[in-house]
Amino acid sequence: MELIRTIGLFIILAIANAQKDPHALPGRSGIVHLFEWKFTDIATECENFLGPKGFAGVQVSPVHENLVVTTPNRPWWERYQVISYNITSRSGNESAFRDMVQRCNKEGVRIYVDVILDHMTSNYPNAHGVGGNTANPSNFEYPAIPYGPEDFHTPCAINNYNDACNVRNCELSGLHDLNLSRESVQKKMVAYLDTLIDAGVAGLRVDAAKHMWPSNLQILYNKVKNLNTSHGFPNNARPFFFQEVIDQGGEAIHATEYTEFGRVTEFKYGRELSNAFRGNNAIKWLKNFGPEWGFIPDGDAVVFVDNHDNQRGHGGAGSTILTHTLPKLYKMATAFMLSHPYGYPRIMSSYSFSNSDQGPPQDAEGNIISPSINNDGACNNSWICEHRWRQIYNMIKFRNIVTDTAVNNWWDNGDKQIAFSRGDKGFIAFNNQYNTHLMHTLQTPLPAGLYCDITSGSKNGSSCTGKTVTVENDGTAYIQILSNEQDGVLALHLESKL
Repeated sequence: MELIRTIGLFIILAIANAQKDPHALPGRSGIVHLFEWKFTDIATECENFLGPKGFAGVQVSPVHENLVVTTPNRPWWERYQVISYNITSRSGNESAFRDMVQRCNKEGVRIYVDVILDHMTSNYPNAHGVGGNTANPSNFEYPAIPYGPEDFHTPCAINNYNDACNVRNCELSGLHDLNLSRESVQKKMVAYLDTLIDAGVAGLRVDAAKHMWPSNLQILYNKVKNLNTSHGFPNNARPFFFQEVIDQGGEAIHATEYTEFGRVTEFKYGRELSNAFRGNNAIKWLKNFGPEWGFIPDGDAVVFVDNHDNQRGHGGAGSTILTHTLPKLYKMATAFMLSHPYGYPRIMSSYSFSNSDQGPPQDAEGNIISPSINNDGACNNSWICEHRWRQIYNMIKFRNIVTDTAVNNWWDNGDKQIAFSRGDKGFIAFNNQYNTHLMHTLQTPLPAGLYCDITSGSKNGSSCTGKTVTVENDGTAYIQILSNEQDGVLALHLESKL
């Protein structure tokens, strides 16, 4: 009997660990959230940019049929109000979705779908979806799935985050809360998730996981199919589950309740990293950044500087969160994330907005306008496209090169200038000190030679488009980052050597 229990525990642990694997191609790391992009544009971006630059995957906005909200001018959050599990949205239909997944997988770029399992819509008059289905939210009737009143928790408002039952059984912002303990509800959700798996996705970002009971989610995840081998996944590979659990401390619900069966978004990471690079906390303290700061274990965490919620002041945001609106500091924080081994990184790719409800760039009929690409590779048409910033995509390559190495050769000036190596493959330095230059000879792990700094420019054949650094025979190099430079970072790796 004891042997049977031991074998059963081993199987459970194996499944849990398998569901934390992003299934990236060897030598690739990093997810980019192409927030509100159309499927056709994502496919093209995989082929023209993400694949060649070594990105591991894309998080796409919810693909299910959602409520059409006509005011204010088709807001972004309408995607989080579910009408049906049909794959149809402003991003495209099911055919376009499947084509996108296939084309991205072909380029070695995995697709992760943002899924909403916690709720349906709030009460909305004449509720109809982008695919033409209708619902009667005030009567808890969603015939396109179908769900009826018996599939929901008794209506109540979330008003006490120190009460786990209130948070998990009541309605978030009036969104009708599904009862995941019902087998019939889980069956319909599994059918939807299996459709995504059949299409070739590698994993699922589970929205509002904090508002669902962990035991119900674990049962649900275990019922979902293994990944589709026809898209290059190995036999018996489990989907990658990463769950939105906003745990800033001081509440009844903790991120660790969800790490048994998937990764969790570590919201404290971006808060503390932003706080440091804003100058509120000396970056010398980042020497032990990770679990010693109260974060969940490395293998359980998906990390990010900002996301689509907190850059708008929602979802555990604070005044410290860095976004693209402070580009120098944002690039520095992102470079630290991509150069440091803790967690699995996700990069935000945004559009510009003037209010927190504003939807993506759209025409008069509410159709999403595609990003246009300038001659310098940057985006236009009000798309920010942080992933196309040189200081970010070159750091994706840095991360890919230094994978499976540890931090060593740590140096700091006792305040806001730091440098460290990654094994014997990479070196990076930061100057976050106001009105003070960084000018020091520092130890690198690199062979002697002339190197291109990959933040101020790129290696281009036998020359550099940015700064160059000479590594001496003993591995030391004179590192200079002036306080008035455009970038407060300097990074070198084995492949940036001339």
